[in-house]
Amino acid sequence: MTKLSDIQALILGAAAQHEDRNVLPLPGSLRGGAAAKVVGALLSRGLIAETTTDSRIRADAALNRIWRNDEDGNAILLRITDAGLAAIGVEPESGDSAPTGAEEAPSSEAPKGAPAEADAAPKARTPRTGTKQAKLIEMLRADGGATIEEIVTETGWQPHTVRGAFAGALKKKLGLEVTSEKVEGRGRVYSLPSD
Repeated sequence: MTKLSDIQALILGAAAQHEDRNVLPLPGSLRGGAAAKVVGALLSRGLIAETTTDSRIRADAALNRIWRNDEDGNAILLRITDAGLAAIGVEPESGDSAPTGAEEAPSSEAPKGAPAEADAAPKARTPRTGTKQAKLIEMLRADGGATIEEIVTETGWQPHTVRGAFAGALKKKLGLEVTSEKVEGRGRVYSLPSD
């Protein structure tokens, strides 16, 4: 398993939830040299990649949507790679690798985090067997469900990564709705309807 710092896991987890896999915006507290250091480490490990676009939108630290501009003024975005998804236990869709060619940069008018198609239904997929994602689904479908703490123990993920997997990999990517209830003696227990 790839060793990640908390901030690296947070960045990758957020990017995995974006339909376009954009790493930006970075967390608000991460700016300047600290941002460059974290991004540089993720780039060097192949967990994220730079994508040059045809857009001439200027990089703006306040908007935090464009990483930088190349020497020709083209906007460069950051995208999570399949290796980055694997590092956080998210199974990439086949043929869904991070874009590498020129493409459209995010519009400066579009609201941050707005889905491309608000009414689009999630794509139905099944995780590869033997993965942490498959283990997570198995635990959630088991009789009695699982707590965040139990999932953390079983997968080695951080609690925020587990919650991100609920919202991103399970809900958005697989179309699975995680439910929760407070159970006396266990705390909050999460579950999925069994097939």
